[in-house]
Amino acid sequence: MAVRSQRPWYFQWGVALLLVVVGYTVAYKQFSGGGENLSQQLGLVTLQNQSLQTKLIQVERQLQIEQVAQANLEKNLNLVQDENIHFKEDLLFYKNMVRNRKPPSR
Repeated sequence: MAVRSQRPWYFQWGVALLLVVVGYTVAYKQFSGGGENLSQQLGLVTLQNQSLQTKLIQVERQLQIEQVAQANLEKNLNLVQDENIHFKEDLLFYKNMVRNRKPPSR
């Protein structure tokens, strides 16, 4: 059999009441004082969100412009390469004409 020290009932109730009051006070300060802080943080985050959305739209527009420019460059490159091939064929034709030309007889 163990010997326990018995505390009076009012001491146990007092400790319980003290803990409830301390918990309530901490929660009240957290939520009432923190509410203004949370609303300020919400406002800041909303402004940051709008700023980032604006930047995202700008970057998307820039990407679209670059894609169109890339497509135009590719199209122009293909045209220039085709033209270059045509010129090389013409050059080869004229070189063959000059080679095959007979000298005039005297």
